[in-house]
Amino acid sequence: MMAPKIKICGLFREEDICYANQVTPDYIGFVFWEPSRRYVSFERAARLRGMLDPGIRTVGVFVDAPLTDIIRMLEDGVIDMAQLHGNETEEDIQYLQAVIGKPVMKAVKVRNRYDVEAWLDSAADYLLFDSGMGSGAAFDWGLLADVDRDYFLAGGVNSDNVSQAARTLNPYAIDLSSGVETDGVKDLEKMRSVVRALREVG
Repeated sequence: MMAPKIKICGLFREEDICYANQVTPDYIGFVFWEPSRRYVSFERAARLRGMLDPGIRTVGVFVDAPLTDIIRMLEDGVIDMAQLHGNETEEDIQYLQAVIGKPVMKAVKVRNRYDVEAWLDSAADYLLFDSGMGSGAAFDWGLLADVDRDYFLAGGVNSDNVSQAARTLNPYAIDLSSGVETDGVKDLEKMRSVVRALREVG
């Protein structure tokens, strides 16, 4: 098996970008949802993007945001991919794909197998299976058995279980946020630990 790609989400400080440049995940995420403690404005995200290693792709996390806002950030190059965490529809996903020609990921809150199956035929470039945005809790990974498309795994993943997650599920990518934090901010050593563990898989 190939090692999954790595996404570290919720970067909002200059230090976070410096840490990412040291551990070089495949993706980092900016959260554009104001209630989040990890929220960044468009202007701040643009500044942080300017500091980021150009080999690391950026993902914007949105919750029922106006599609025009998402399109603007993609067109301006602040983000490379949109991650939709709200009640966005298949029509919204297809519209974004048609207008900007960049990847769109749809987050799915997993409570049962039906939640998974309801989105398997989505036009989204990727699905992200999560227990709930920023919850830091894992769901029953058995609900993802036999999923036959590329997806990101999120929710409750940390250095203690990341290797198991990779080997058990073989996801396209693993998405971490609170699992690489201490006291609510990104922790360089925890980031190093999970990146090392994942790159040893395969």
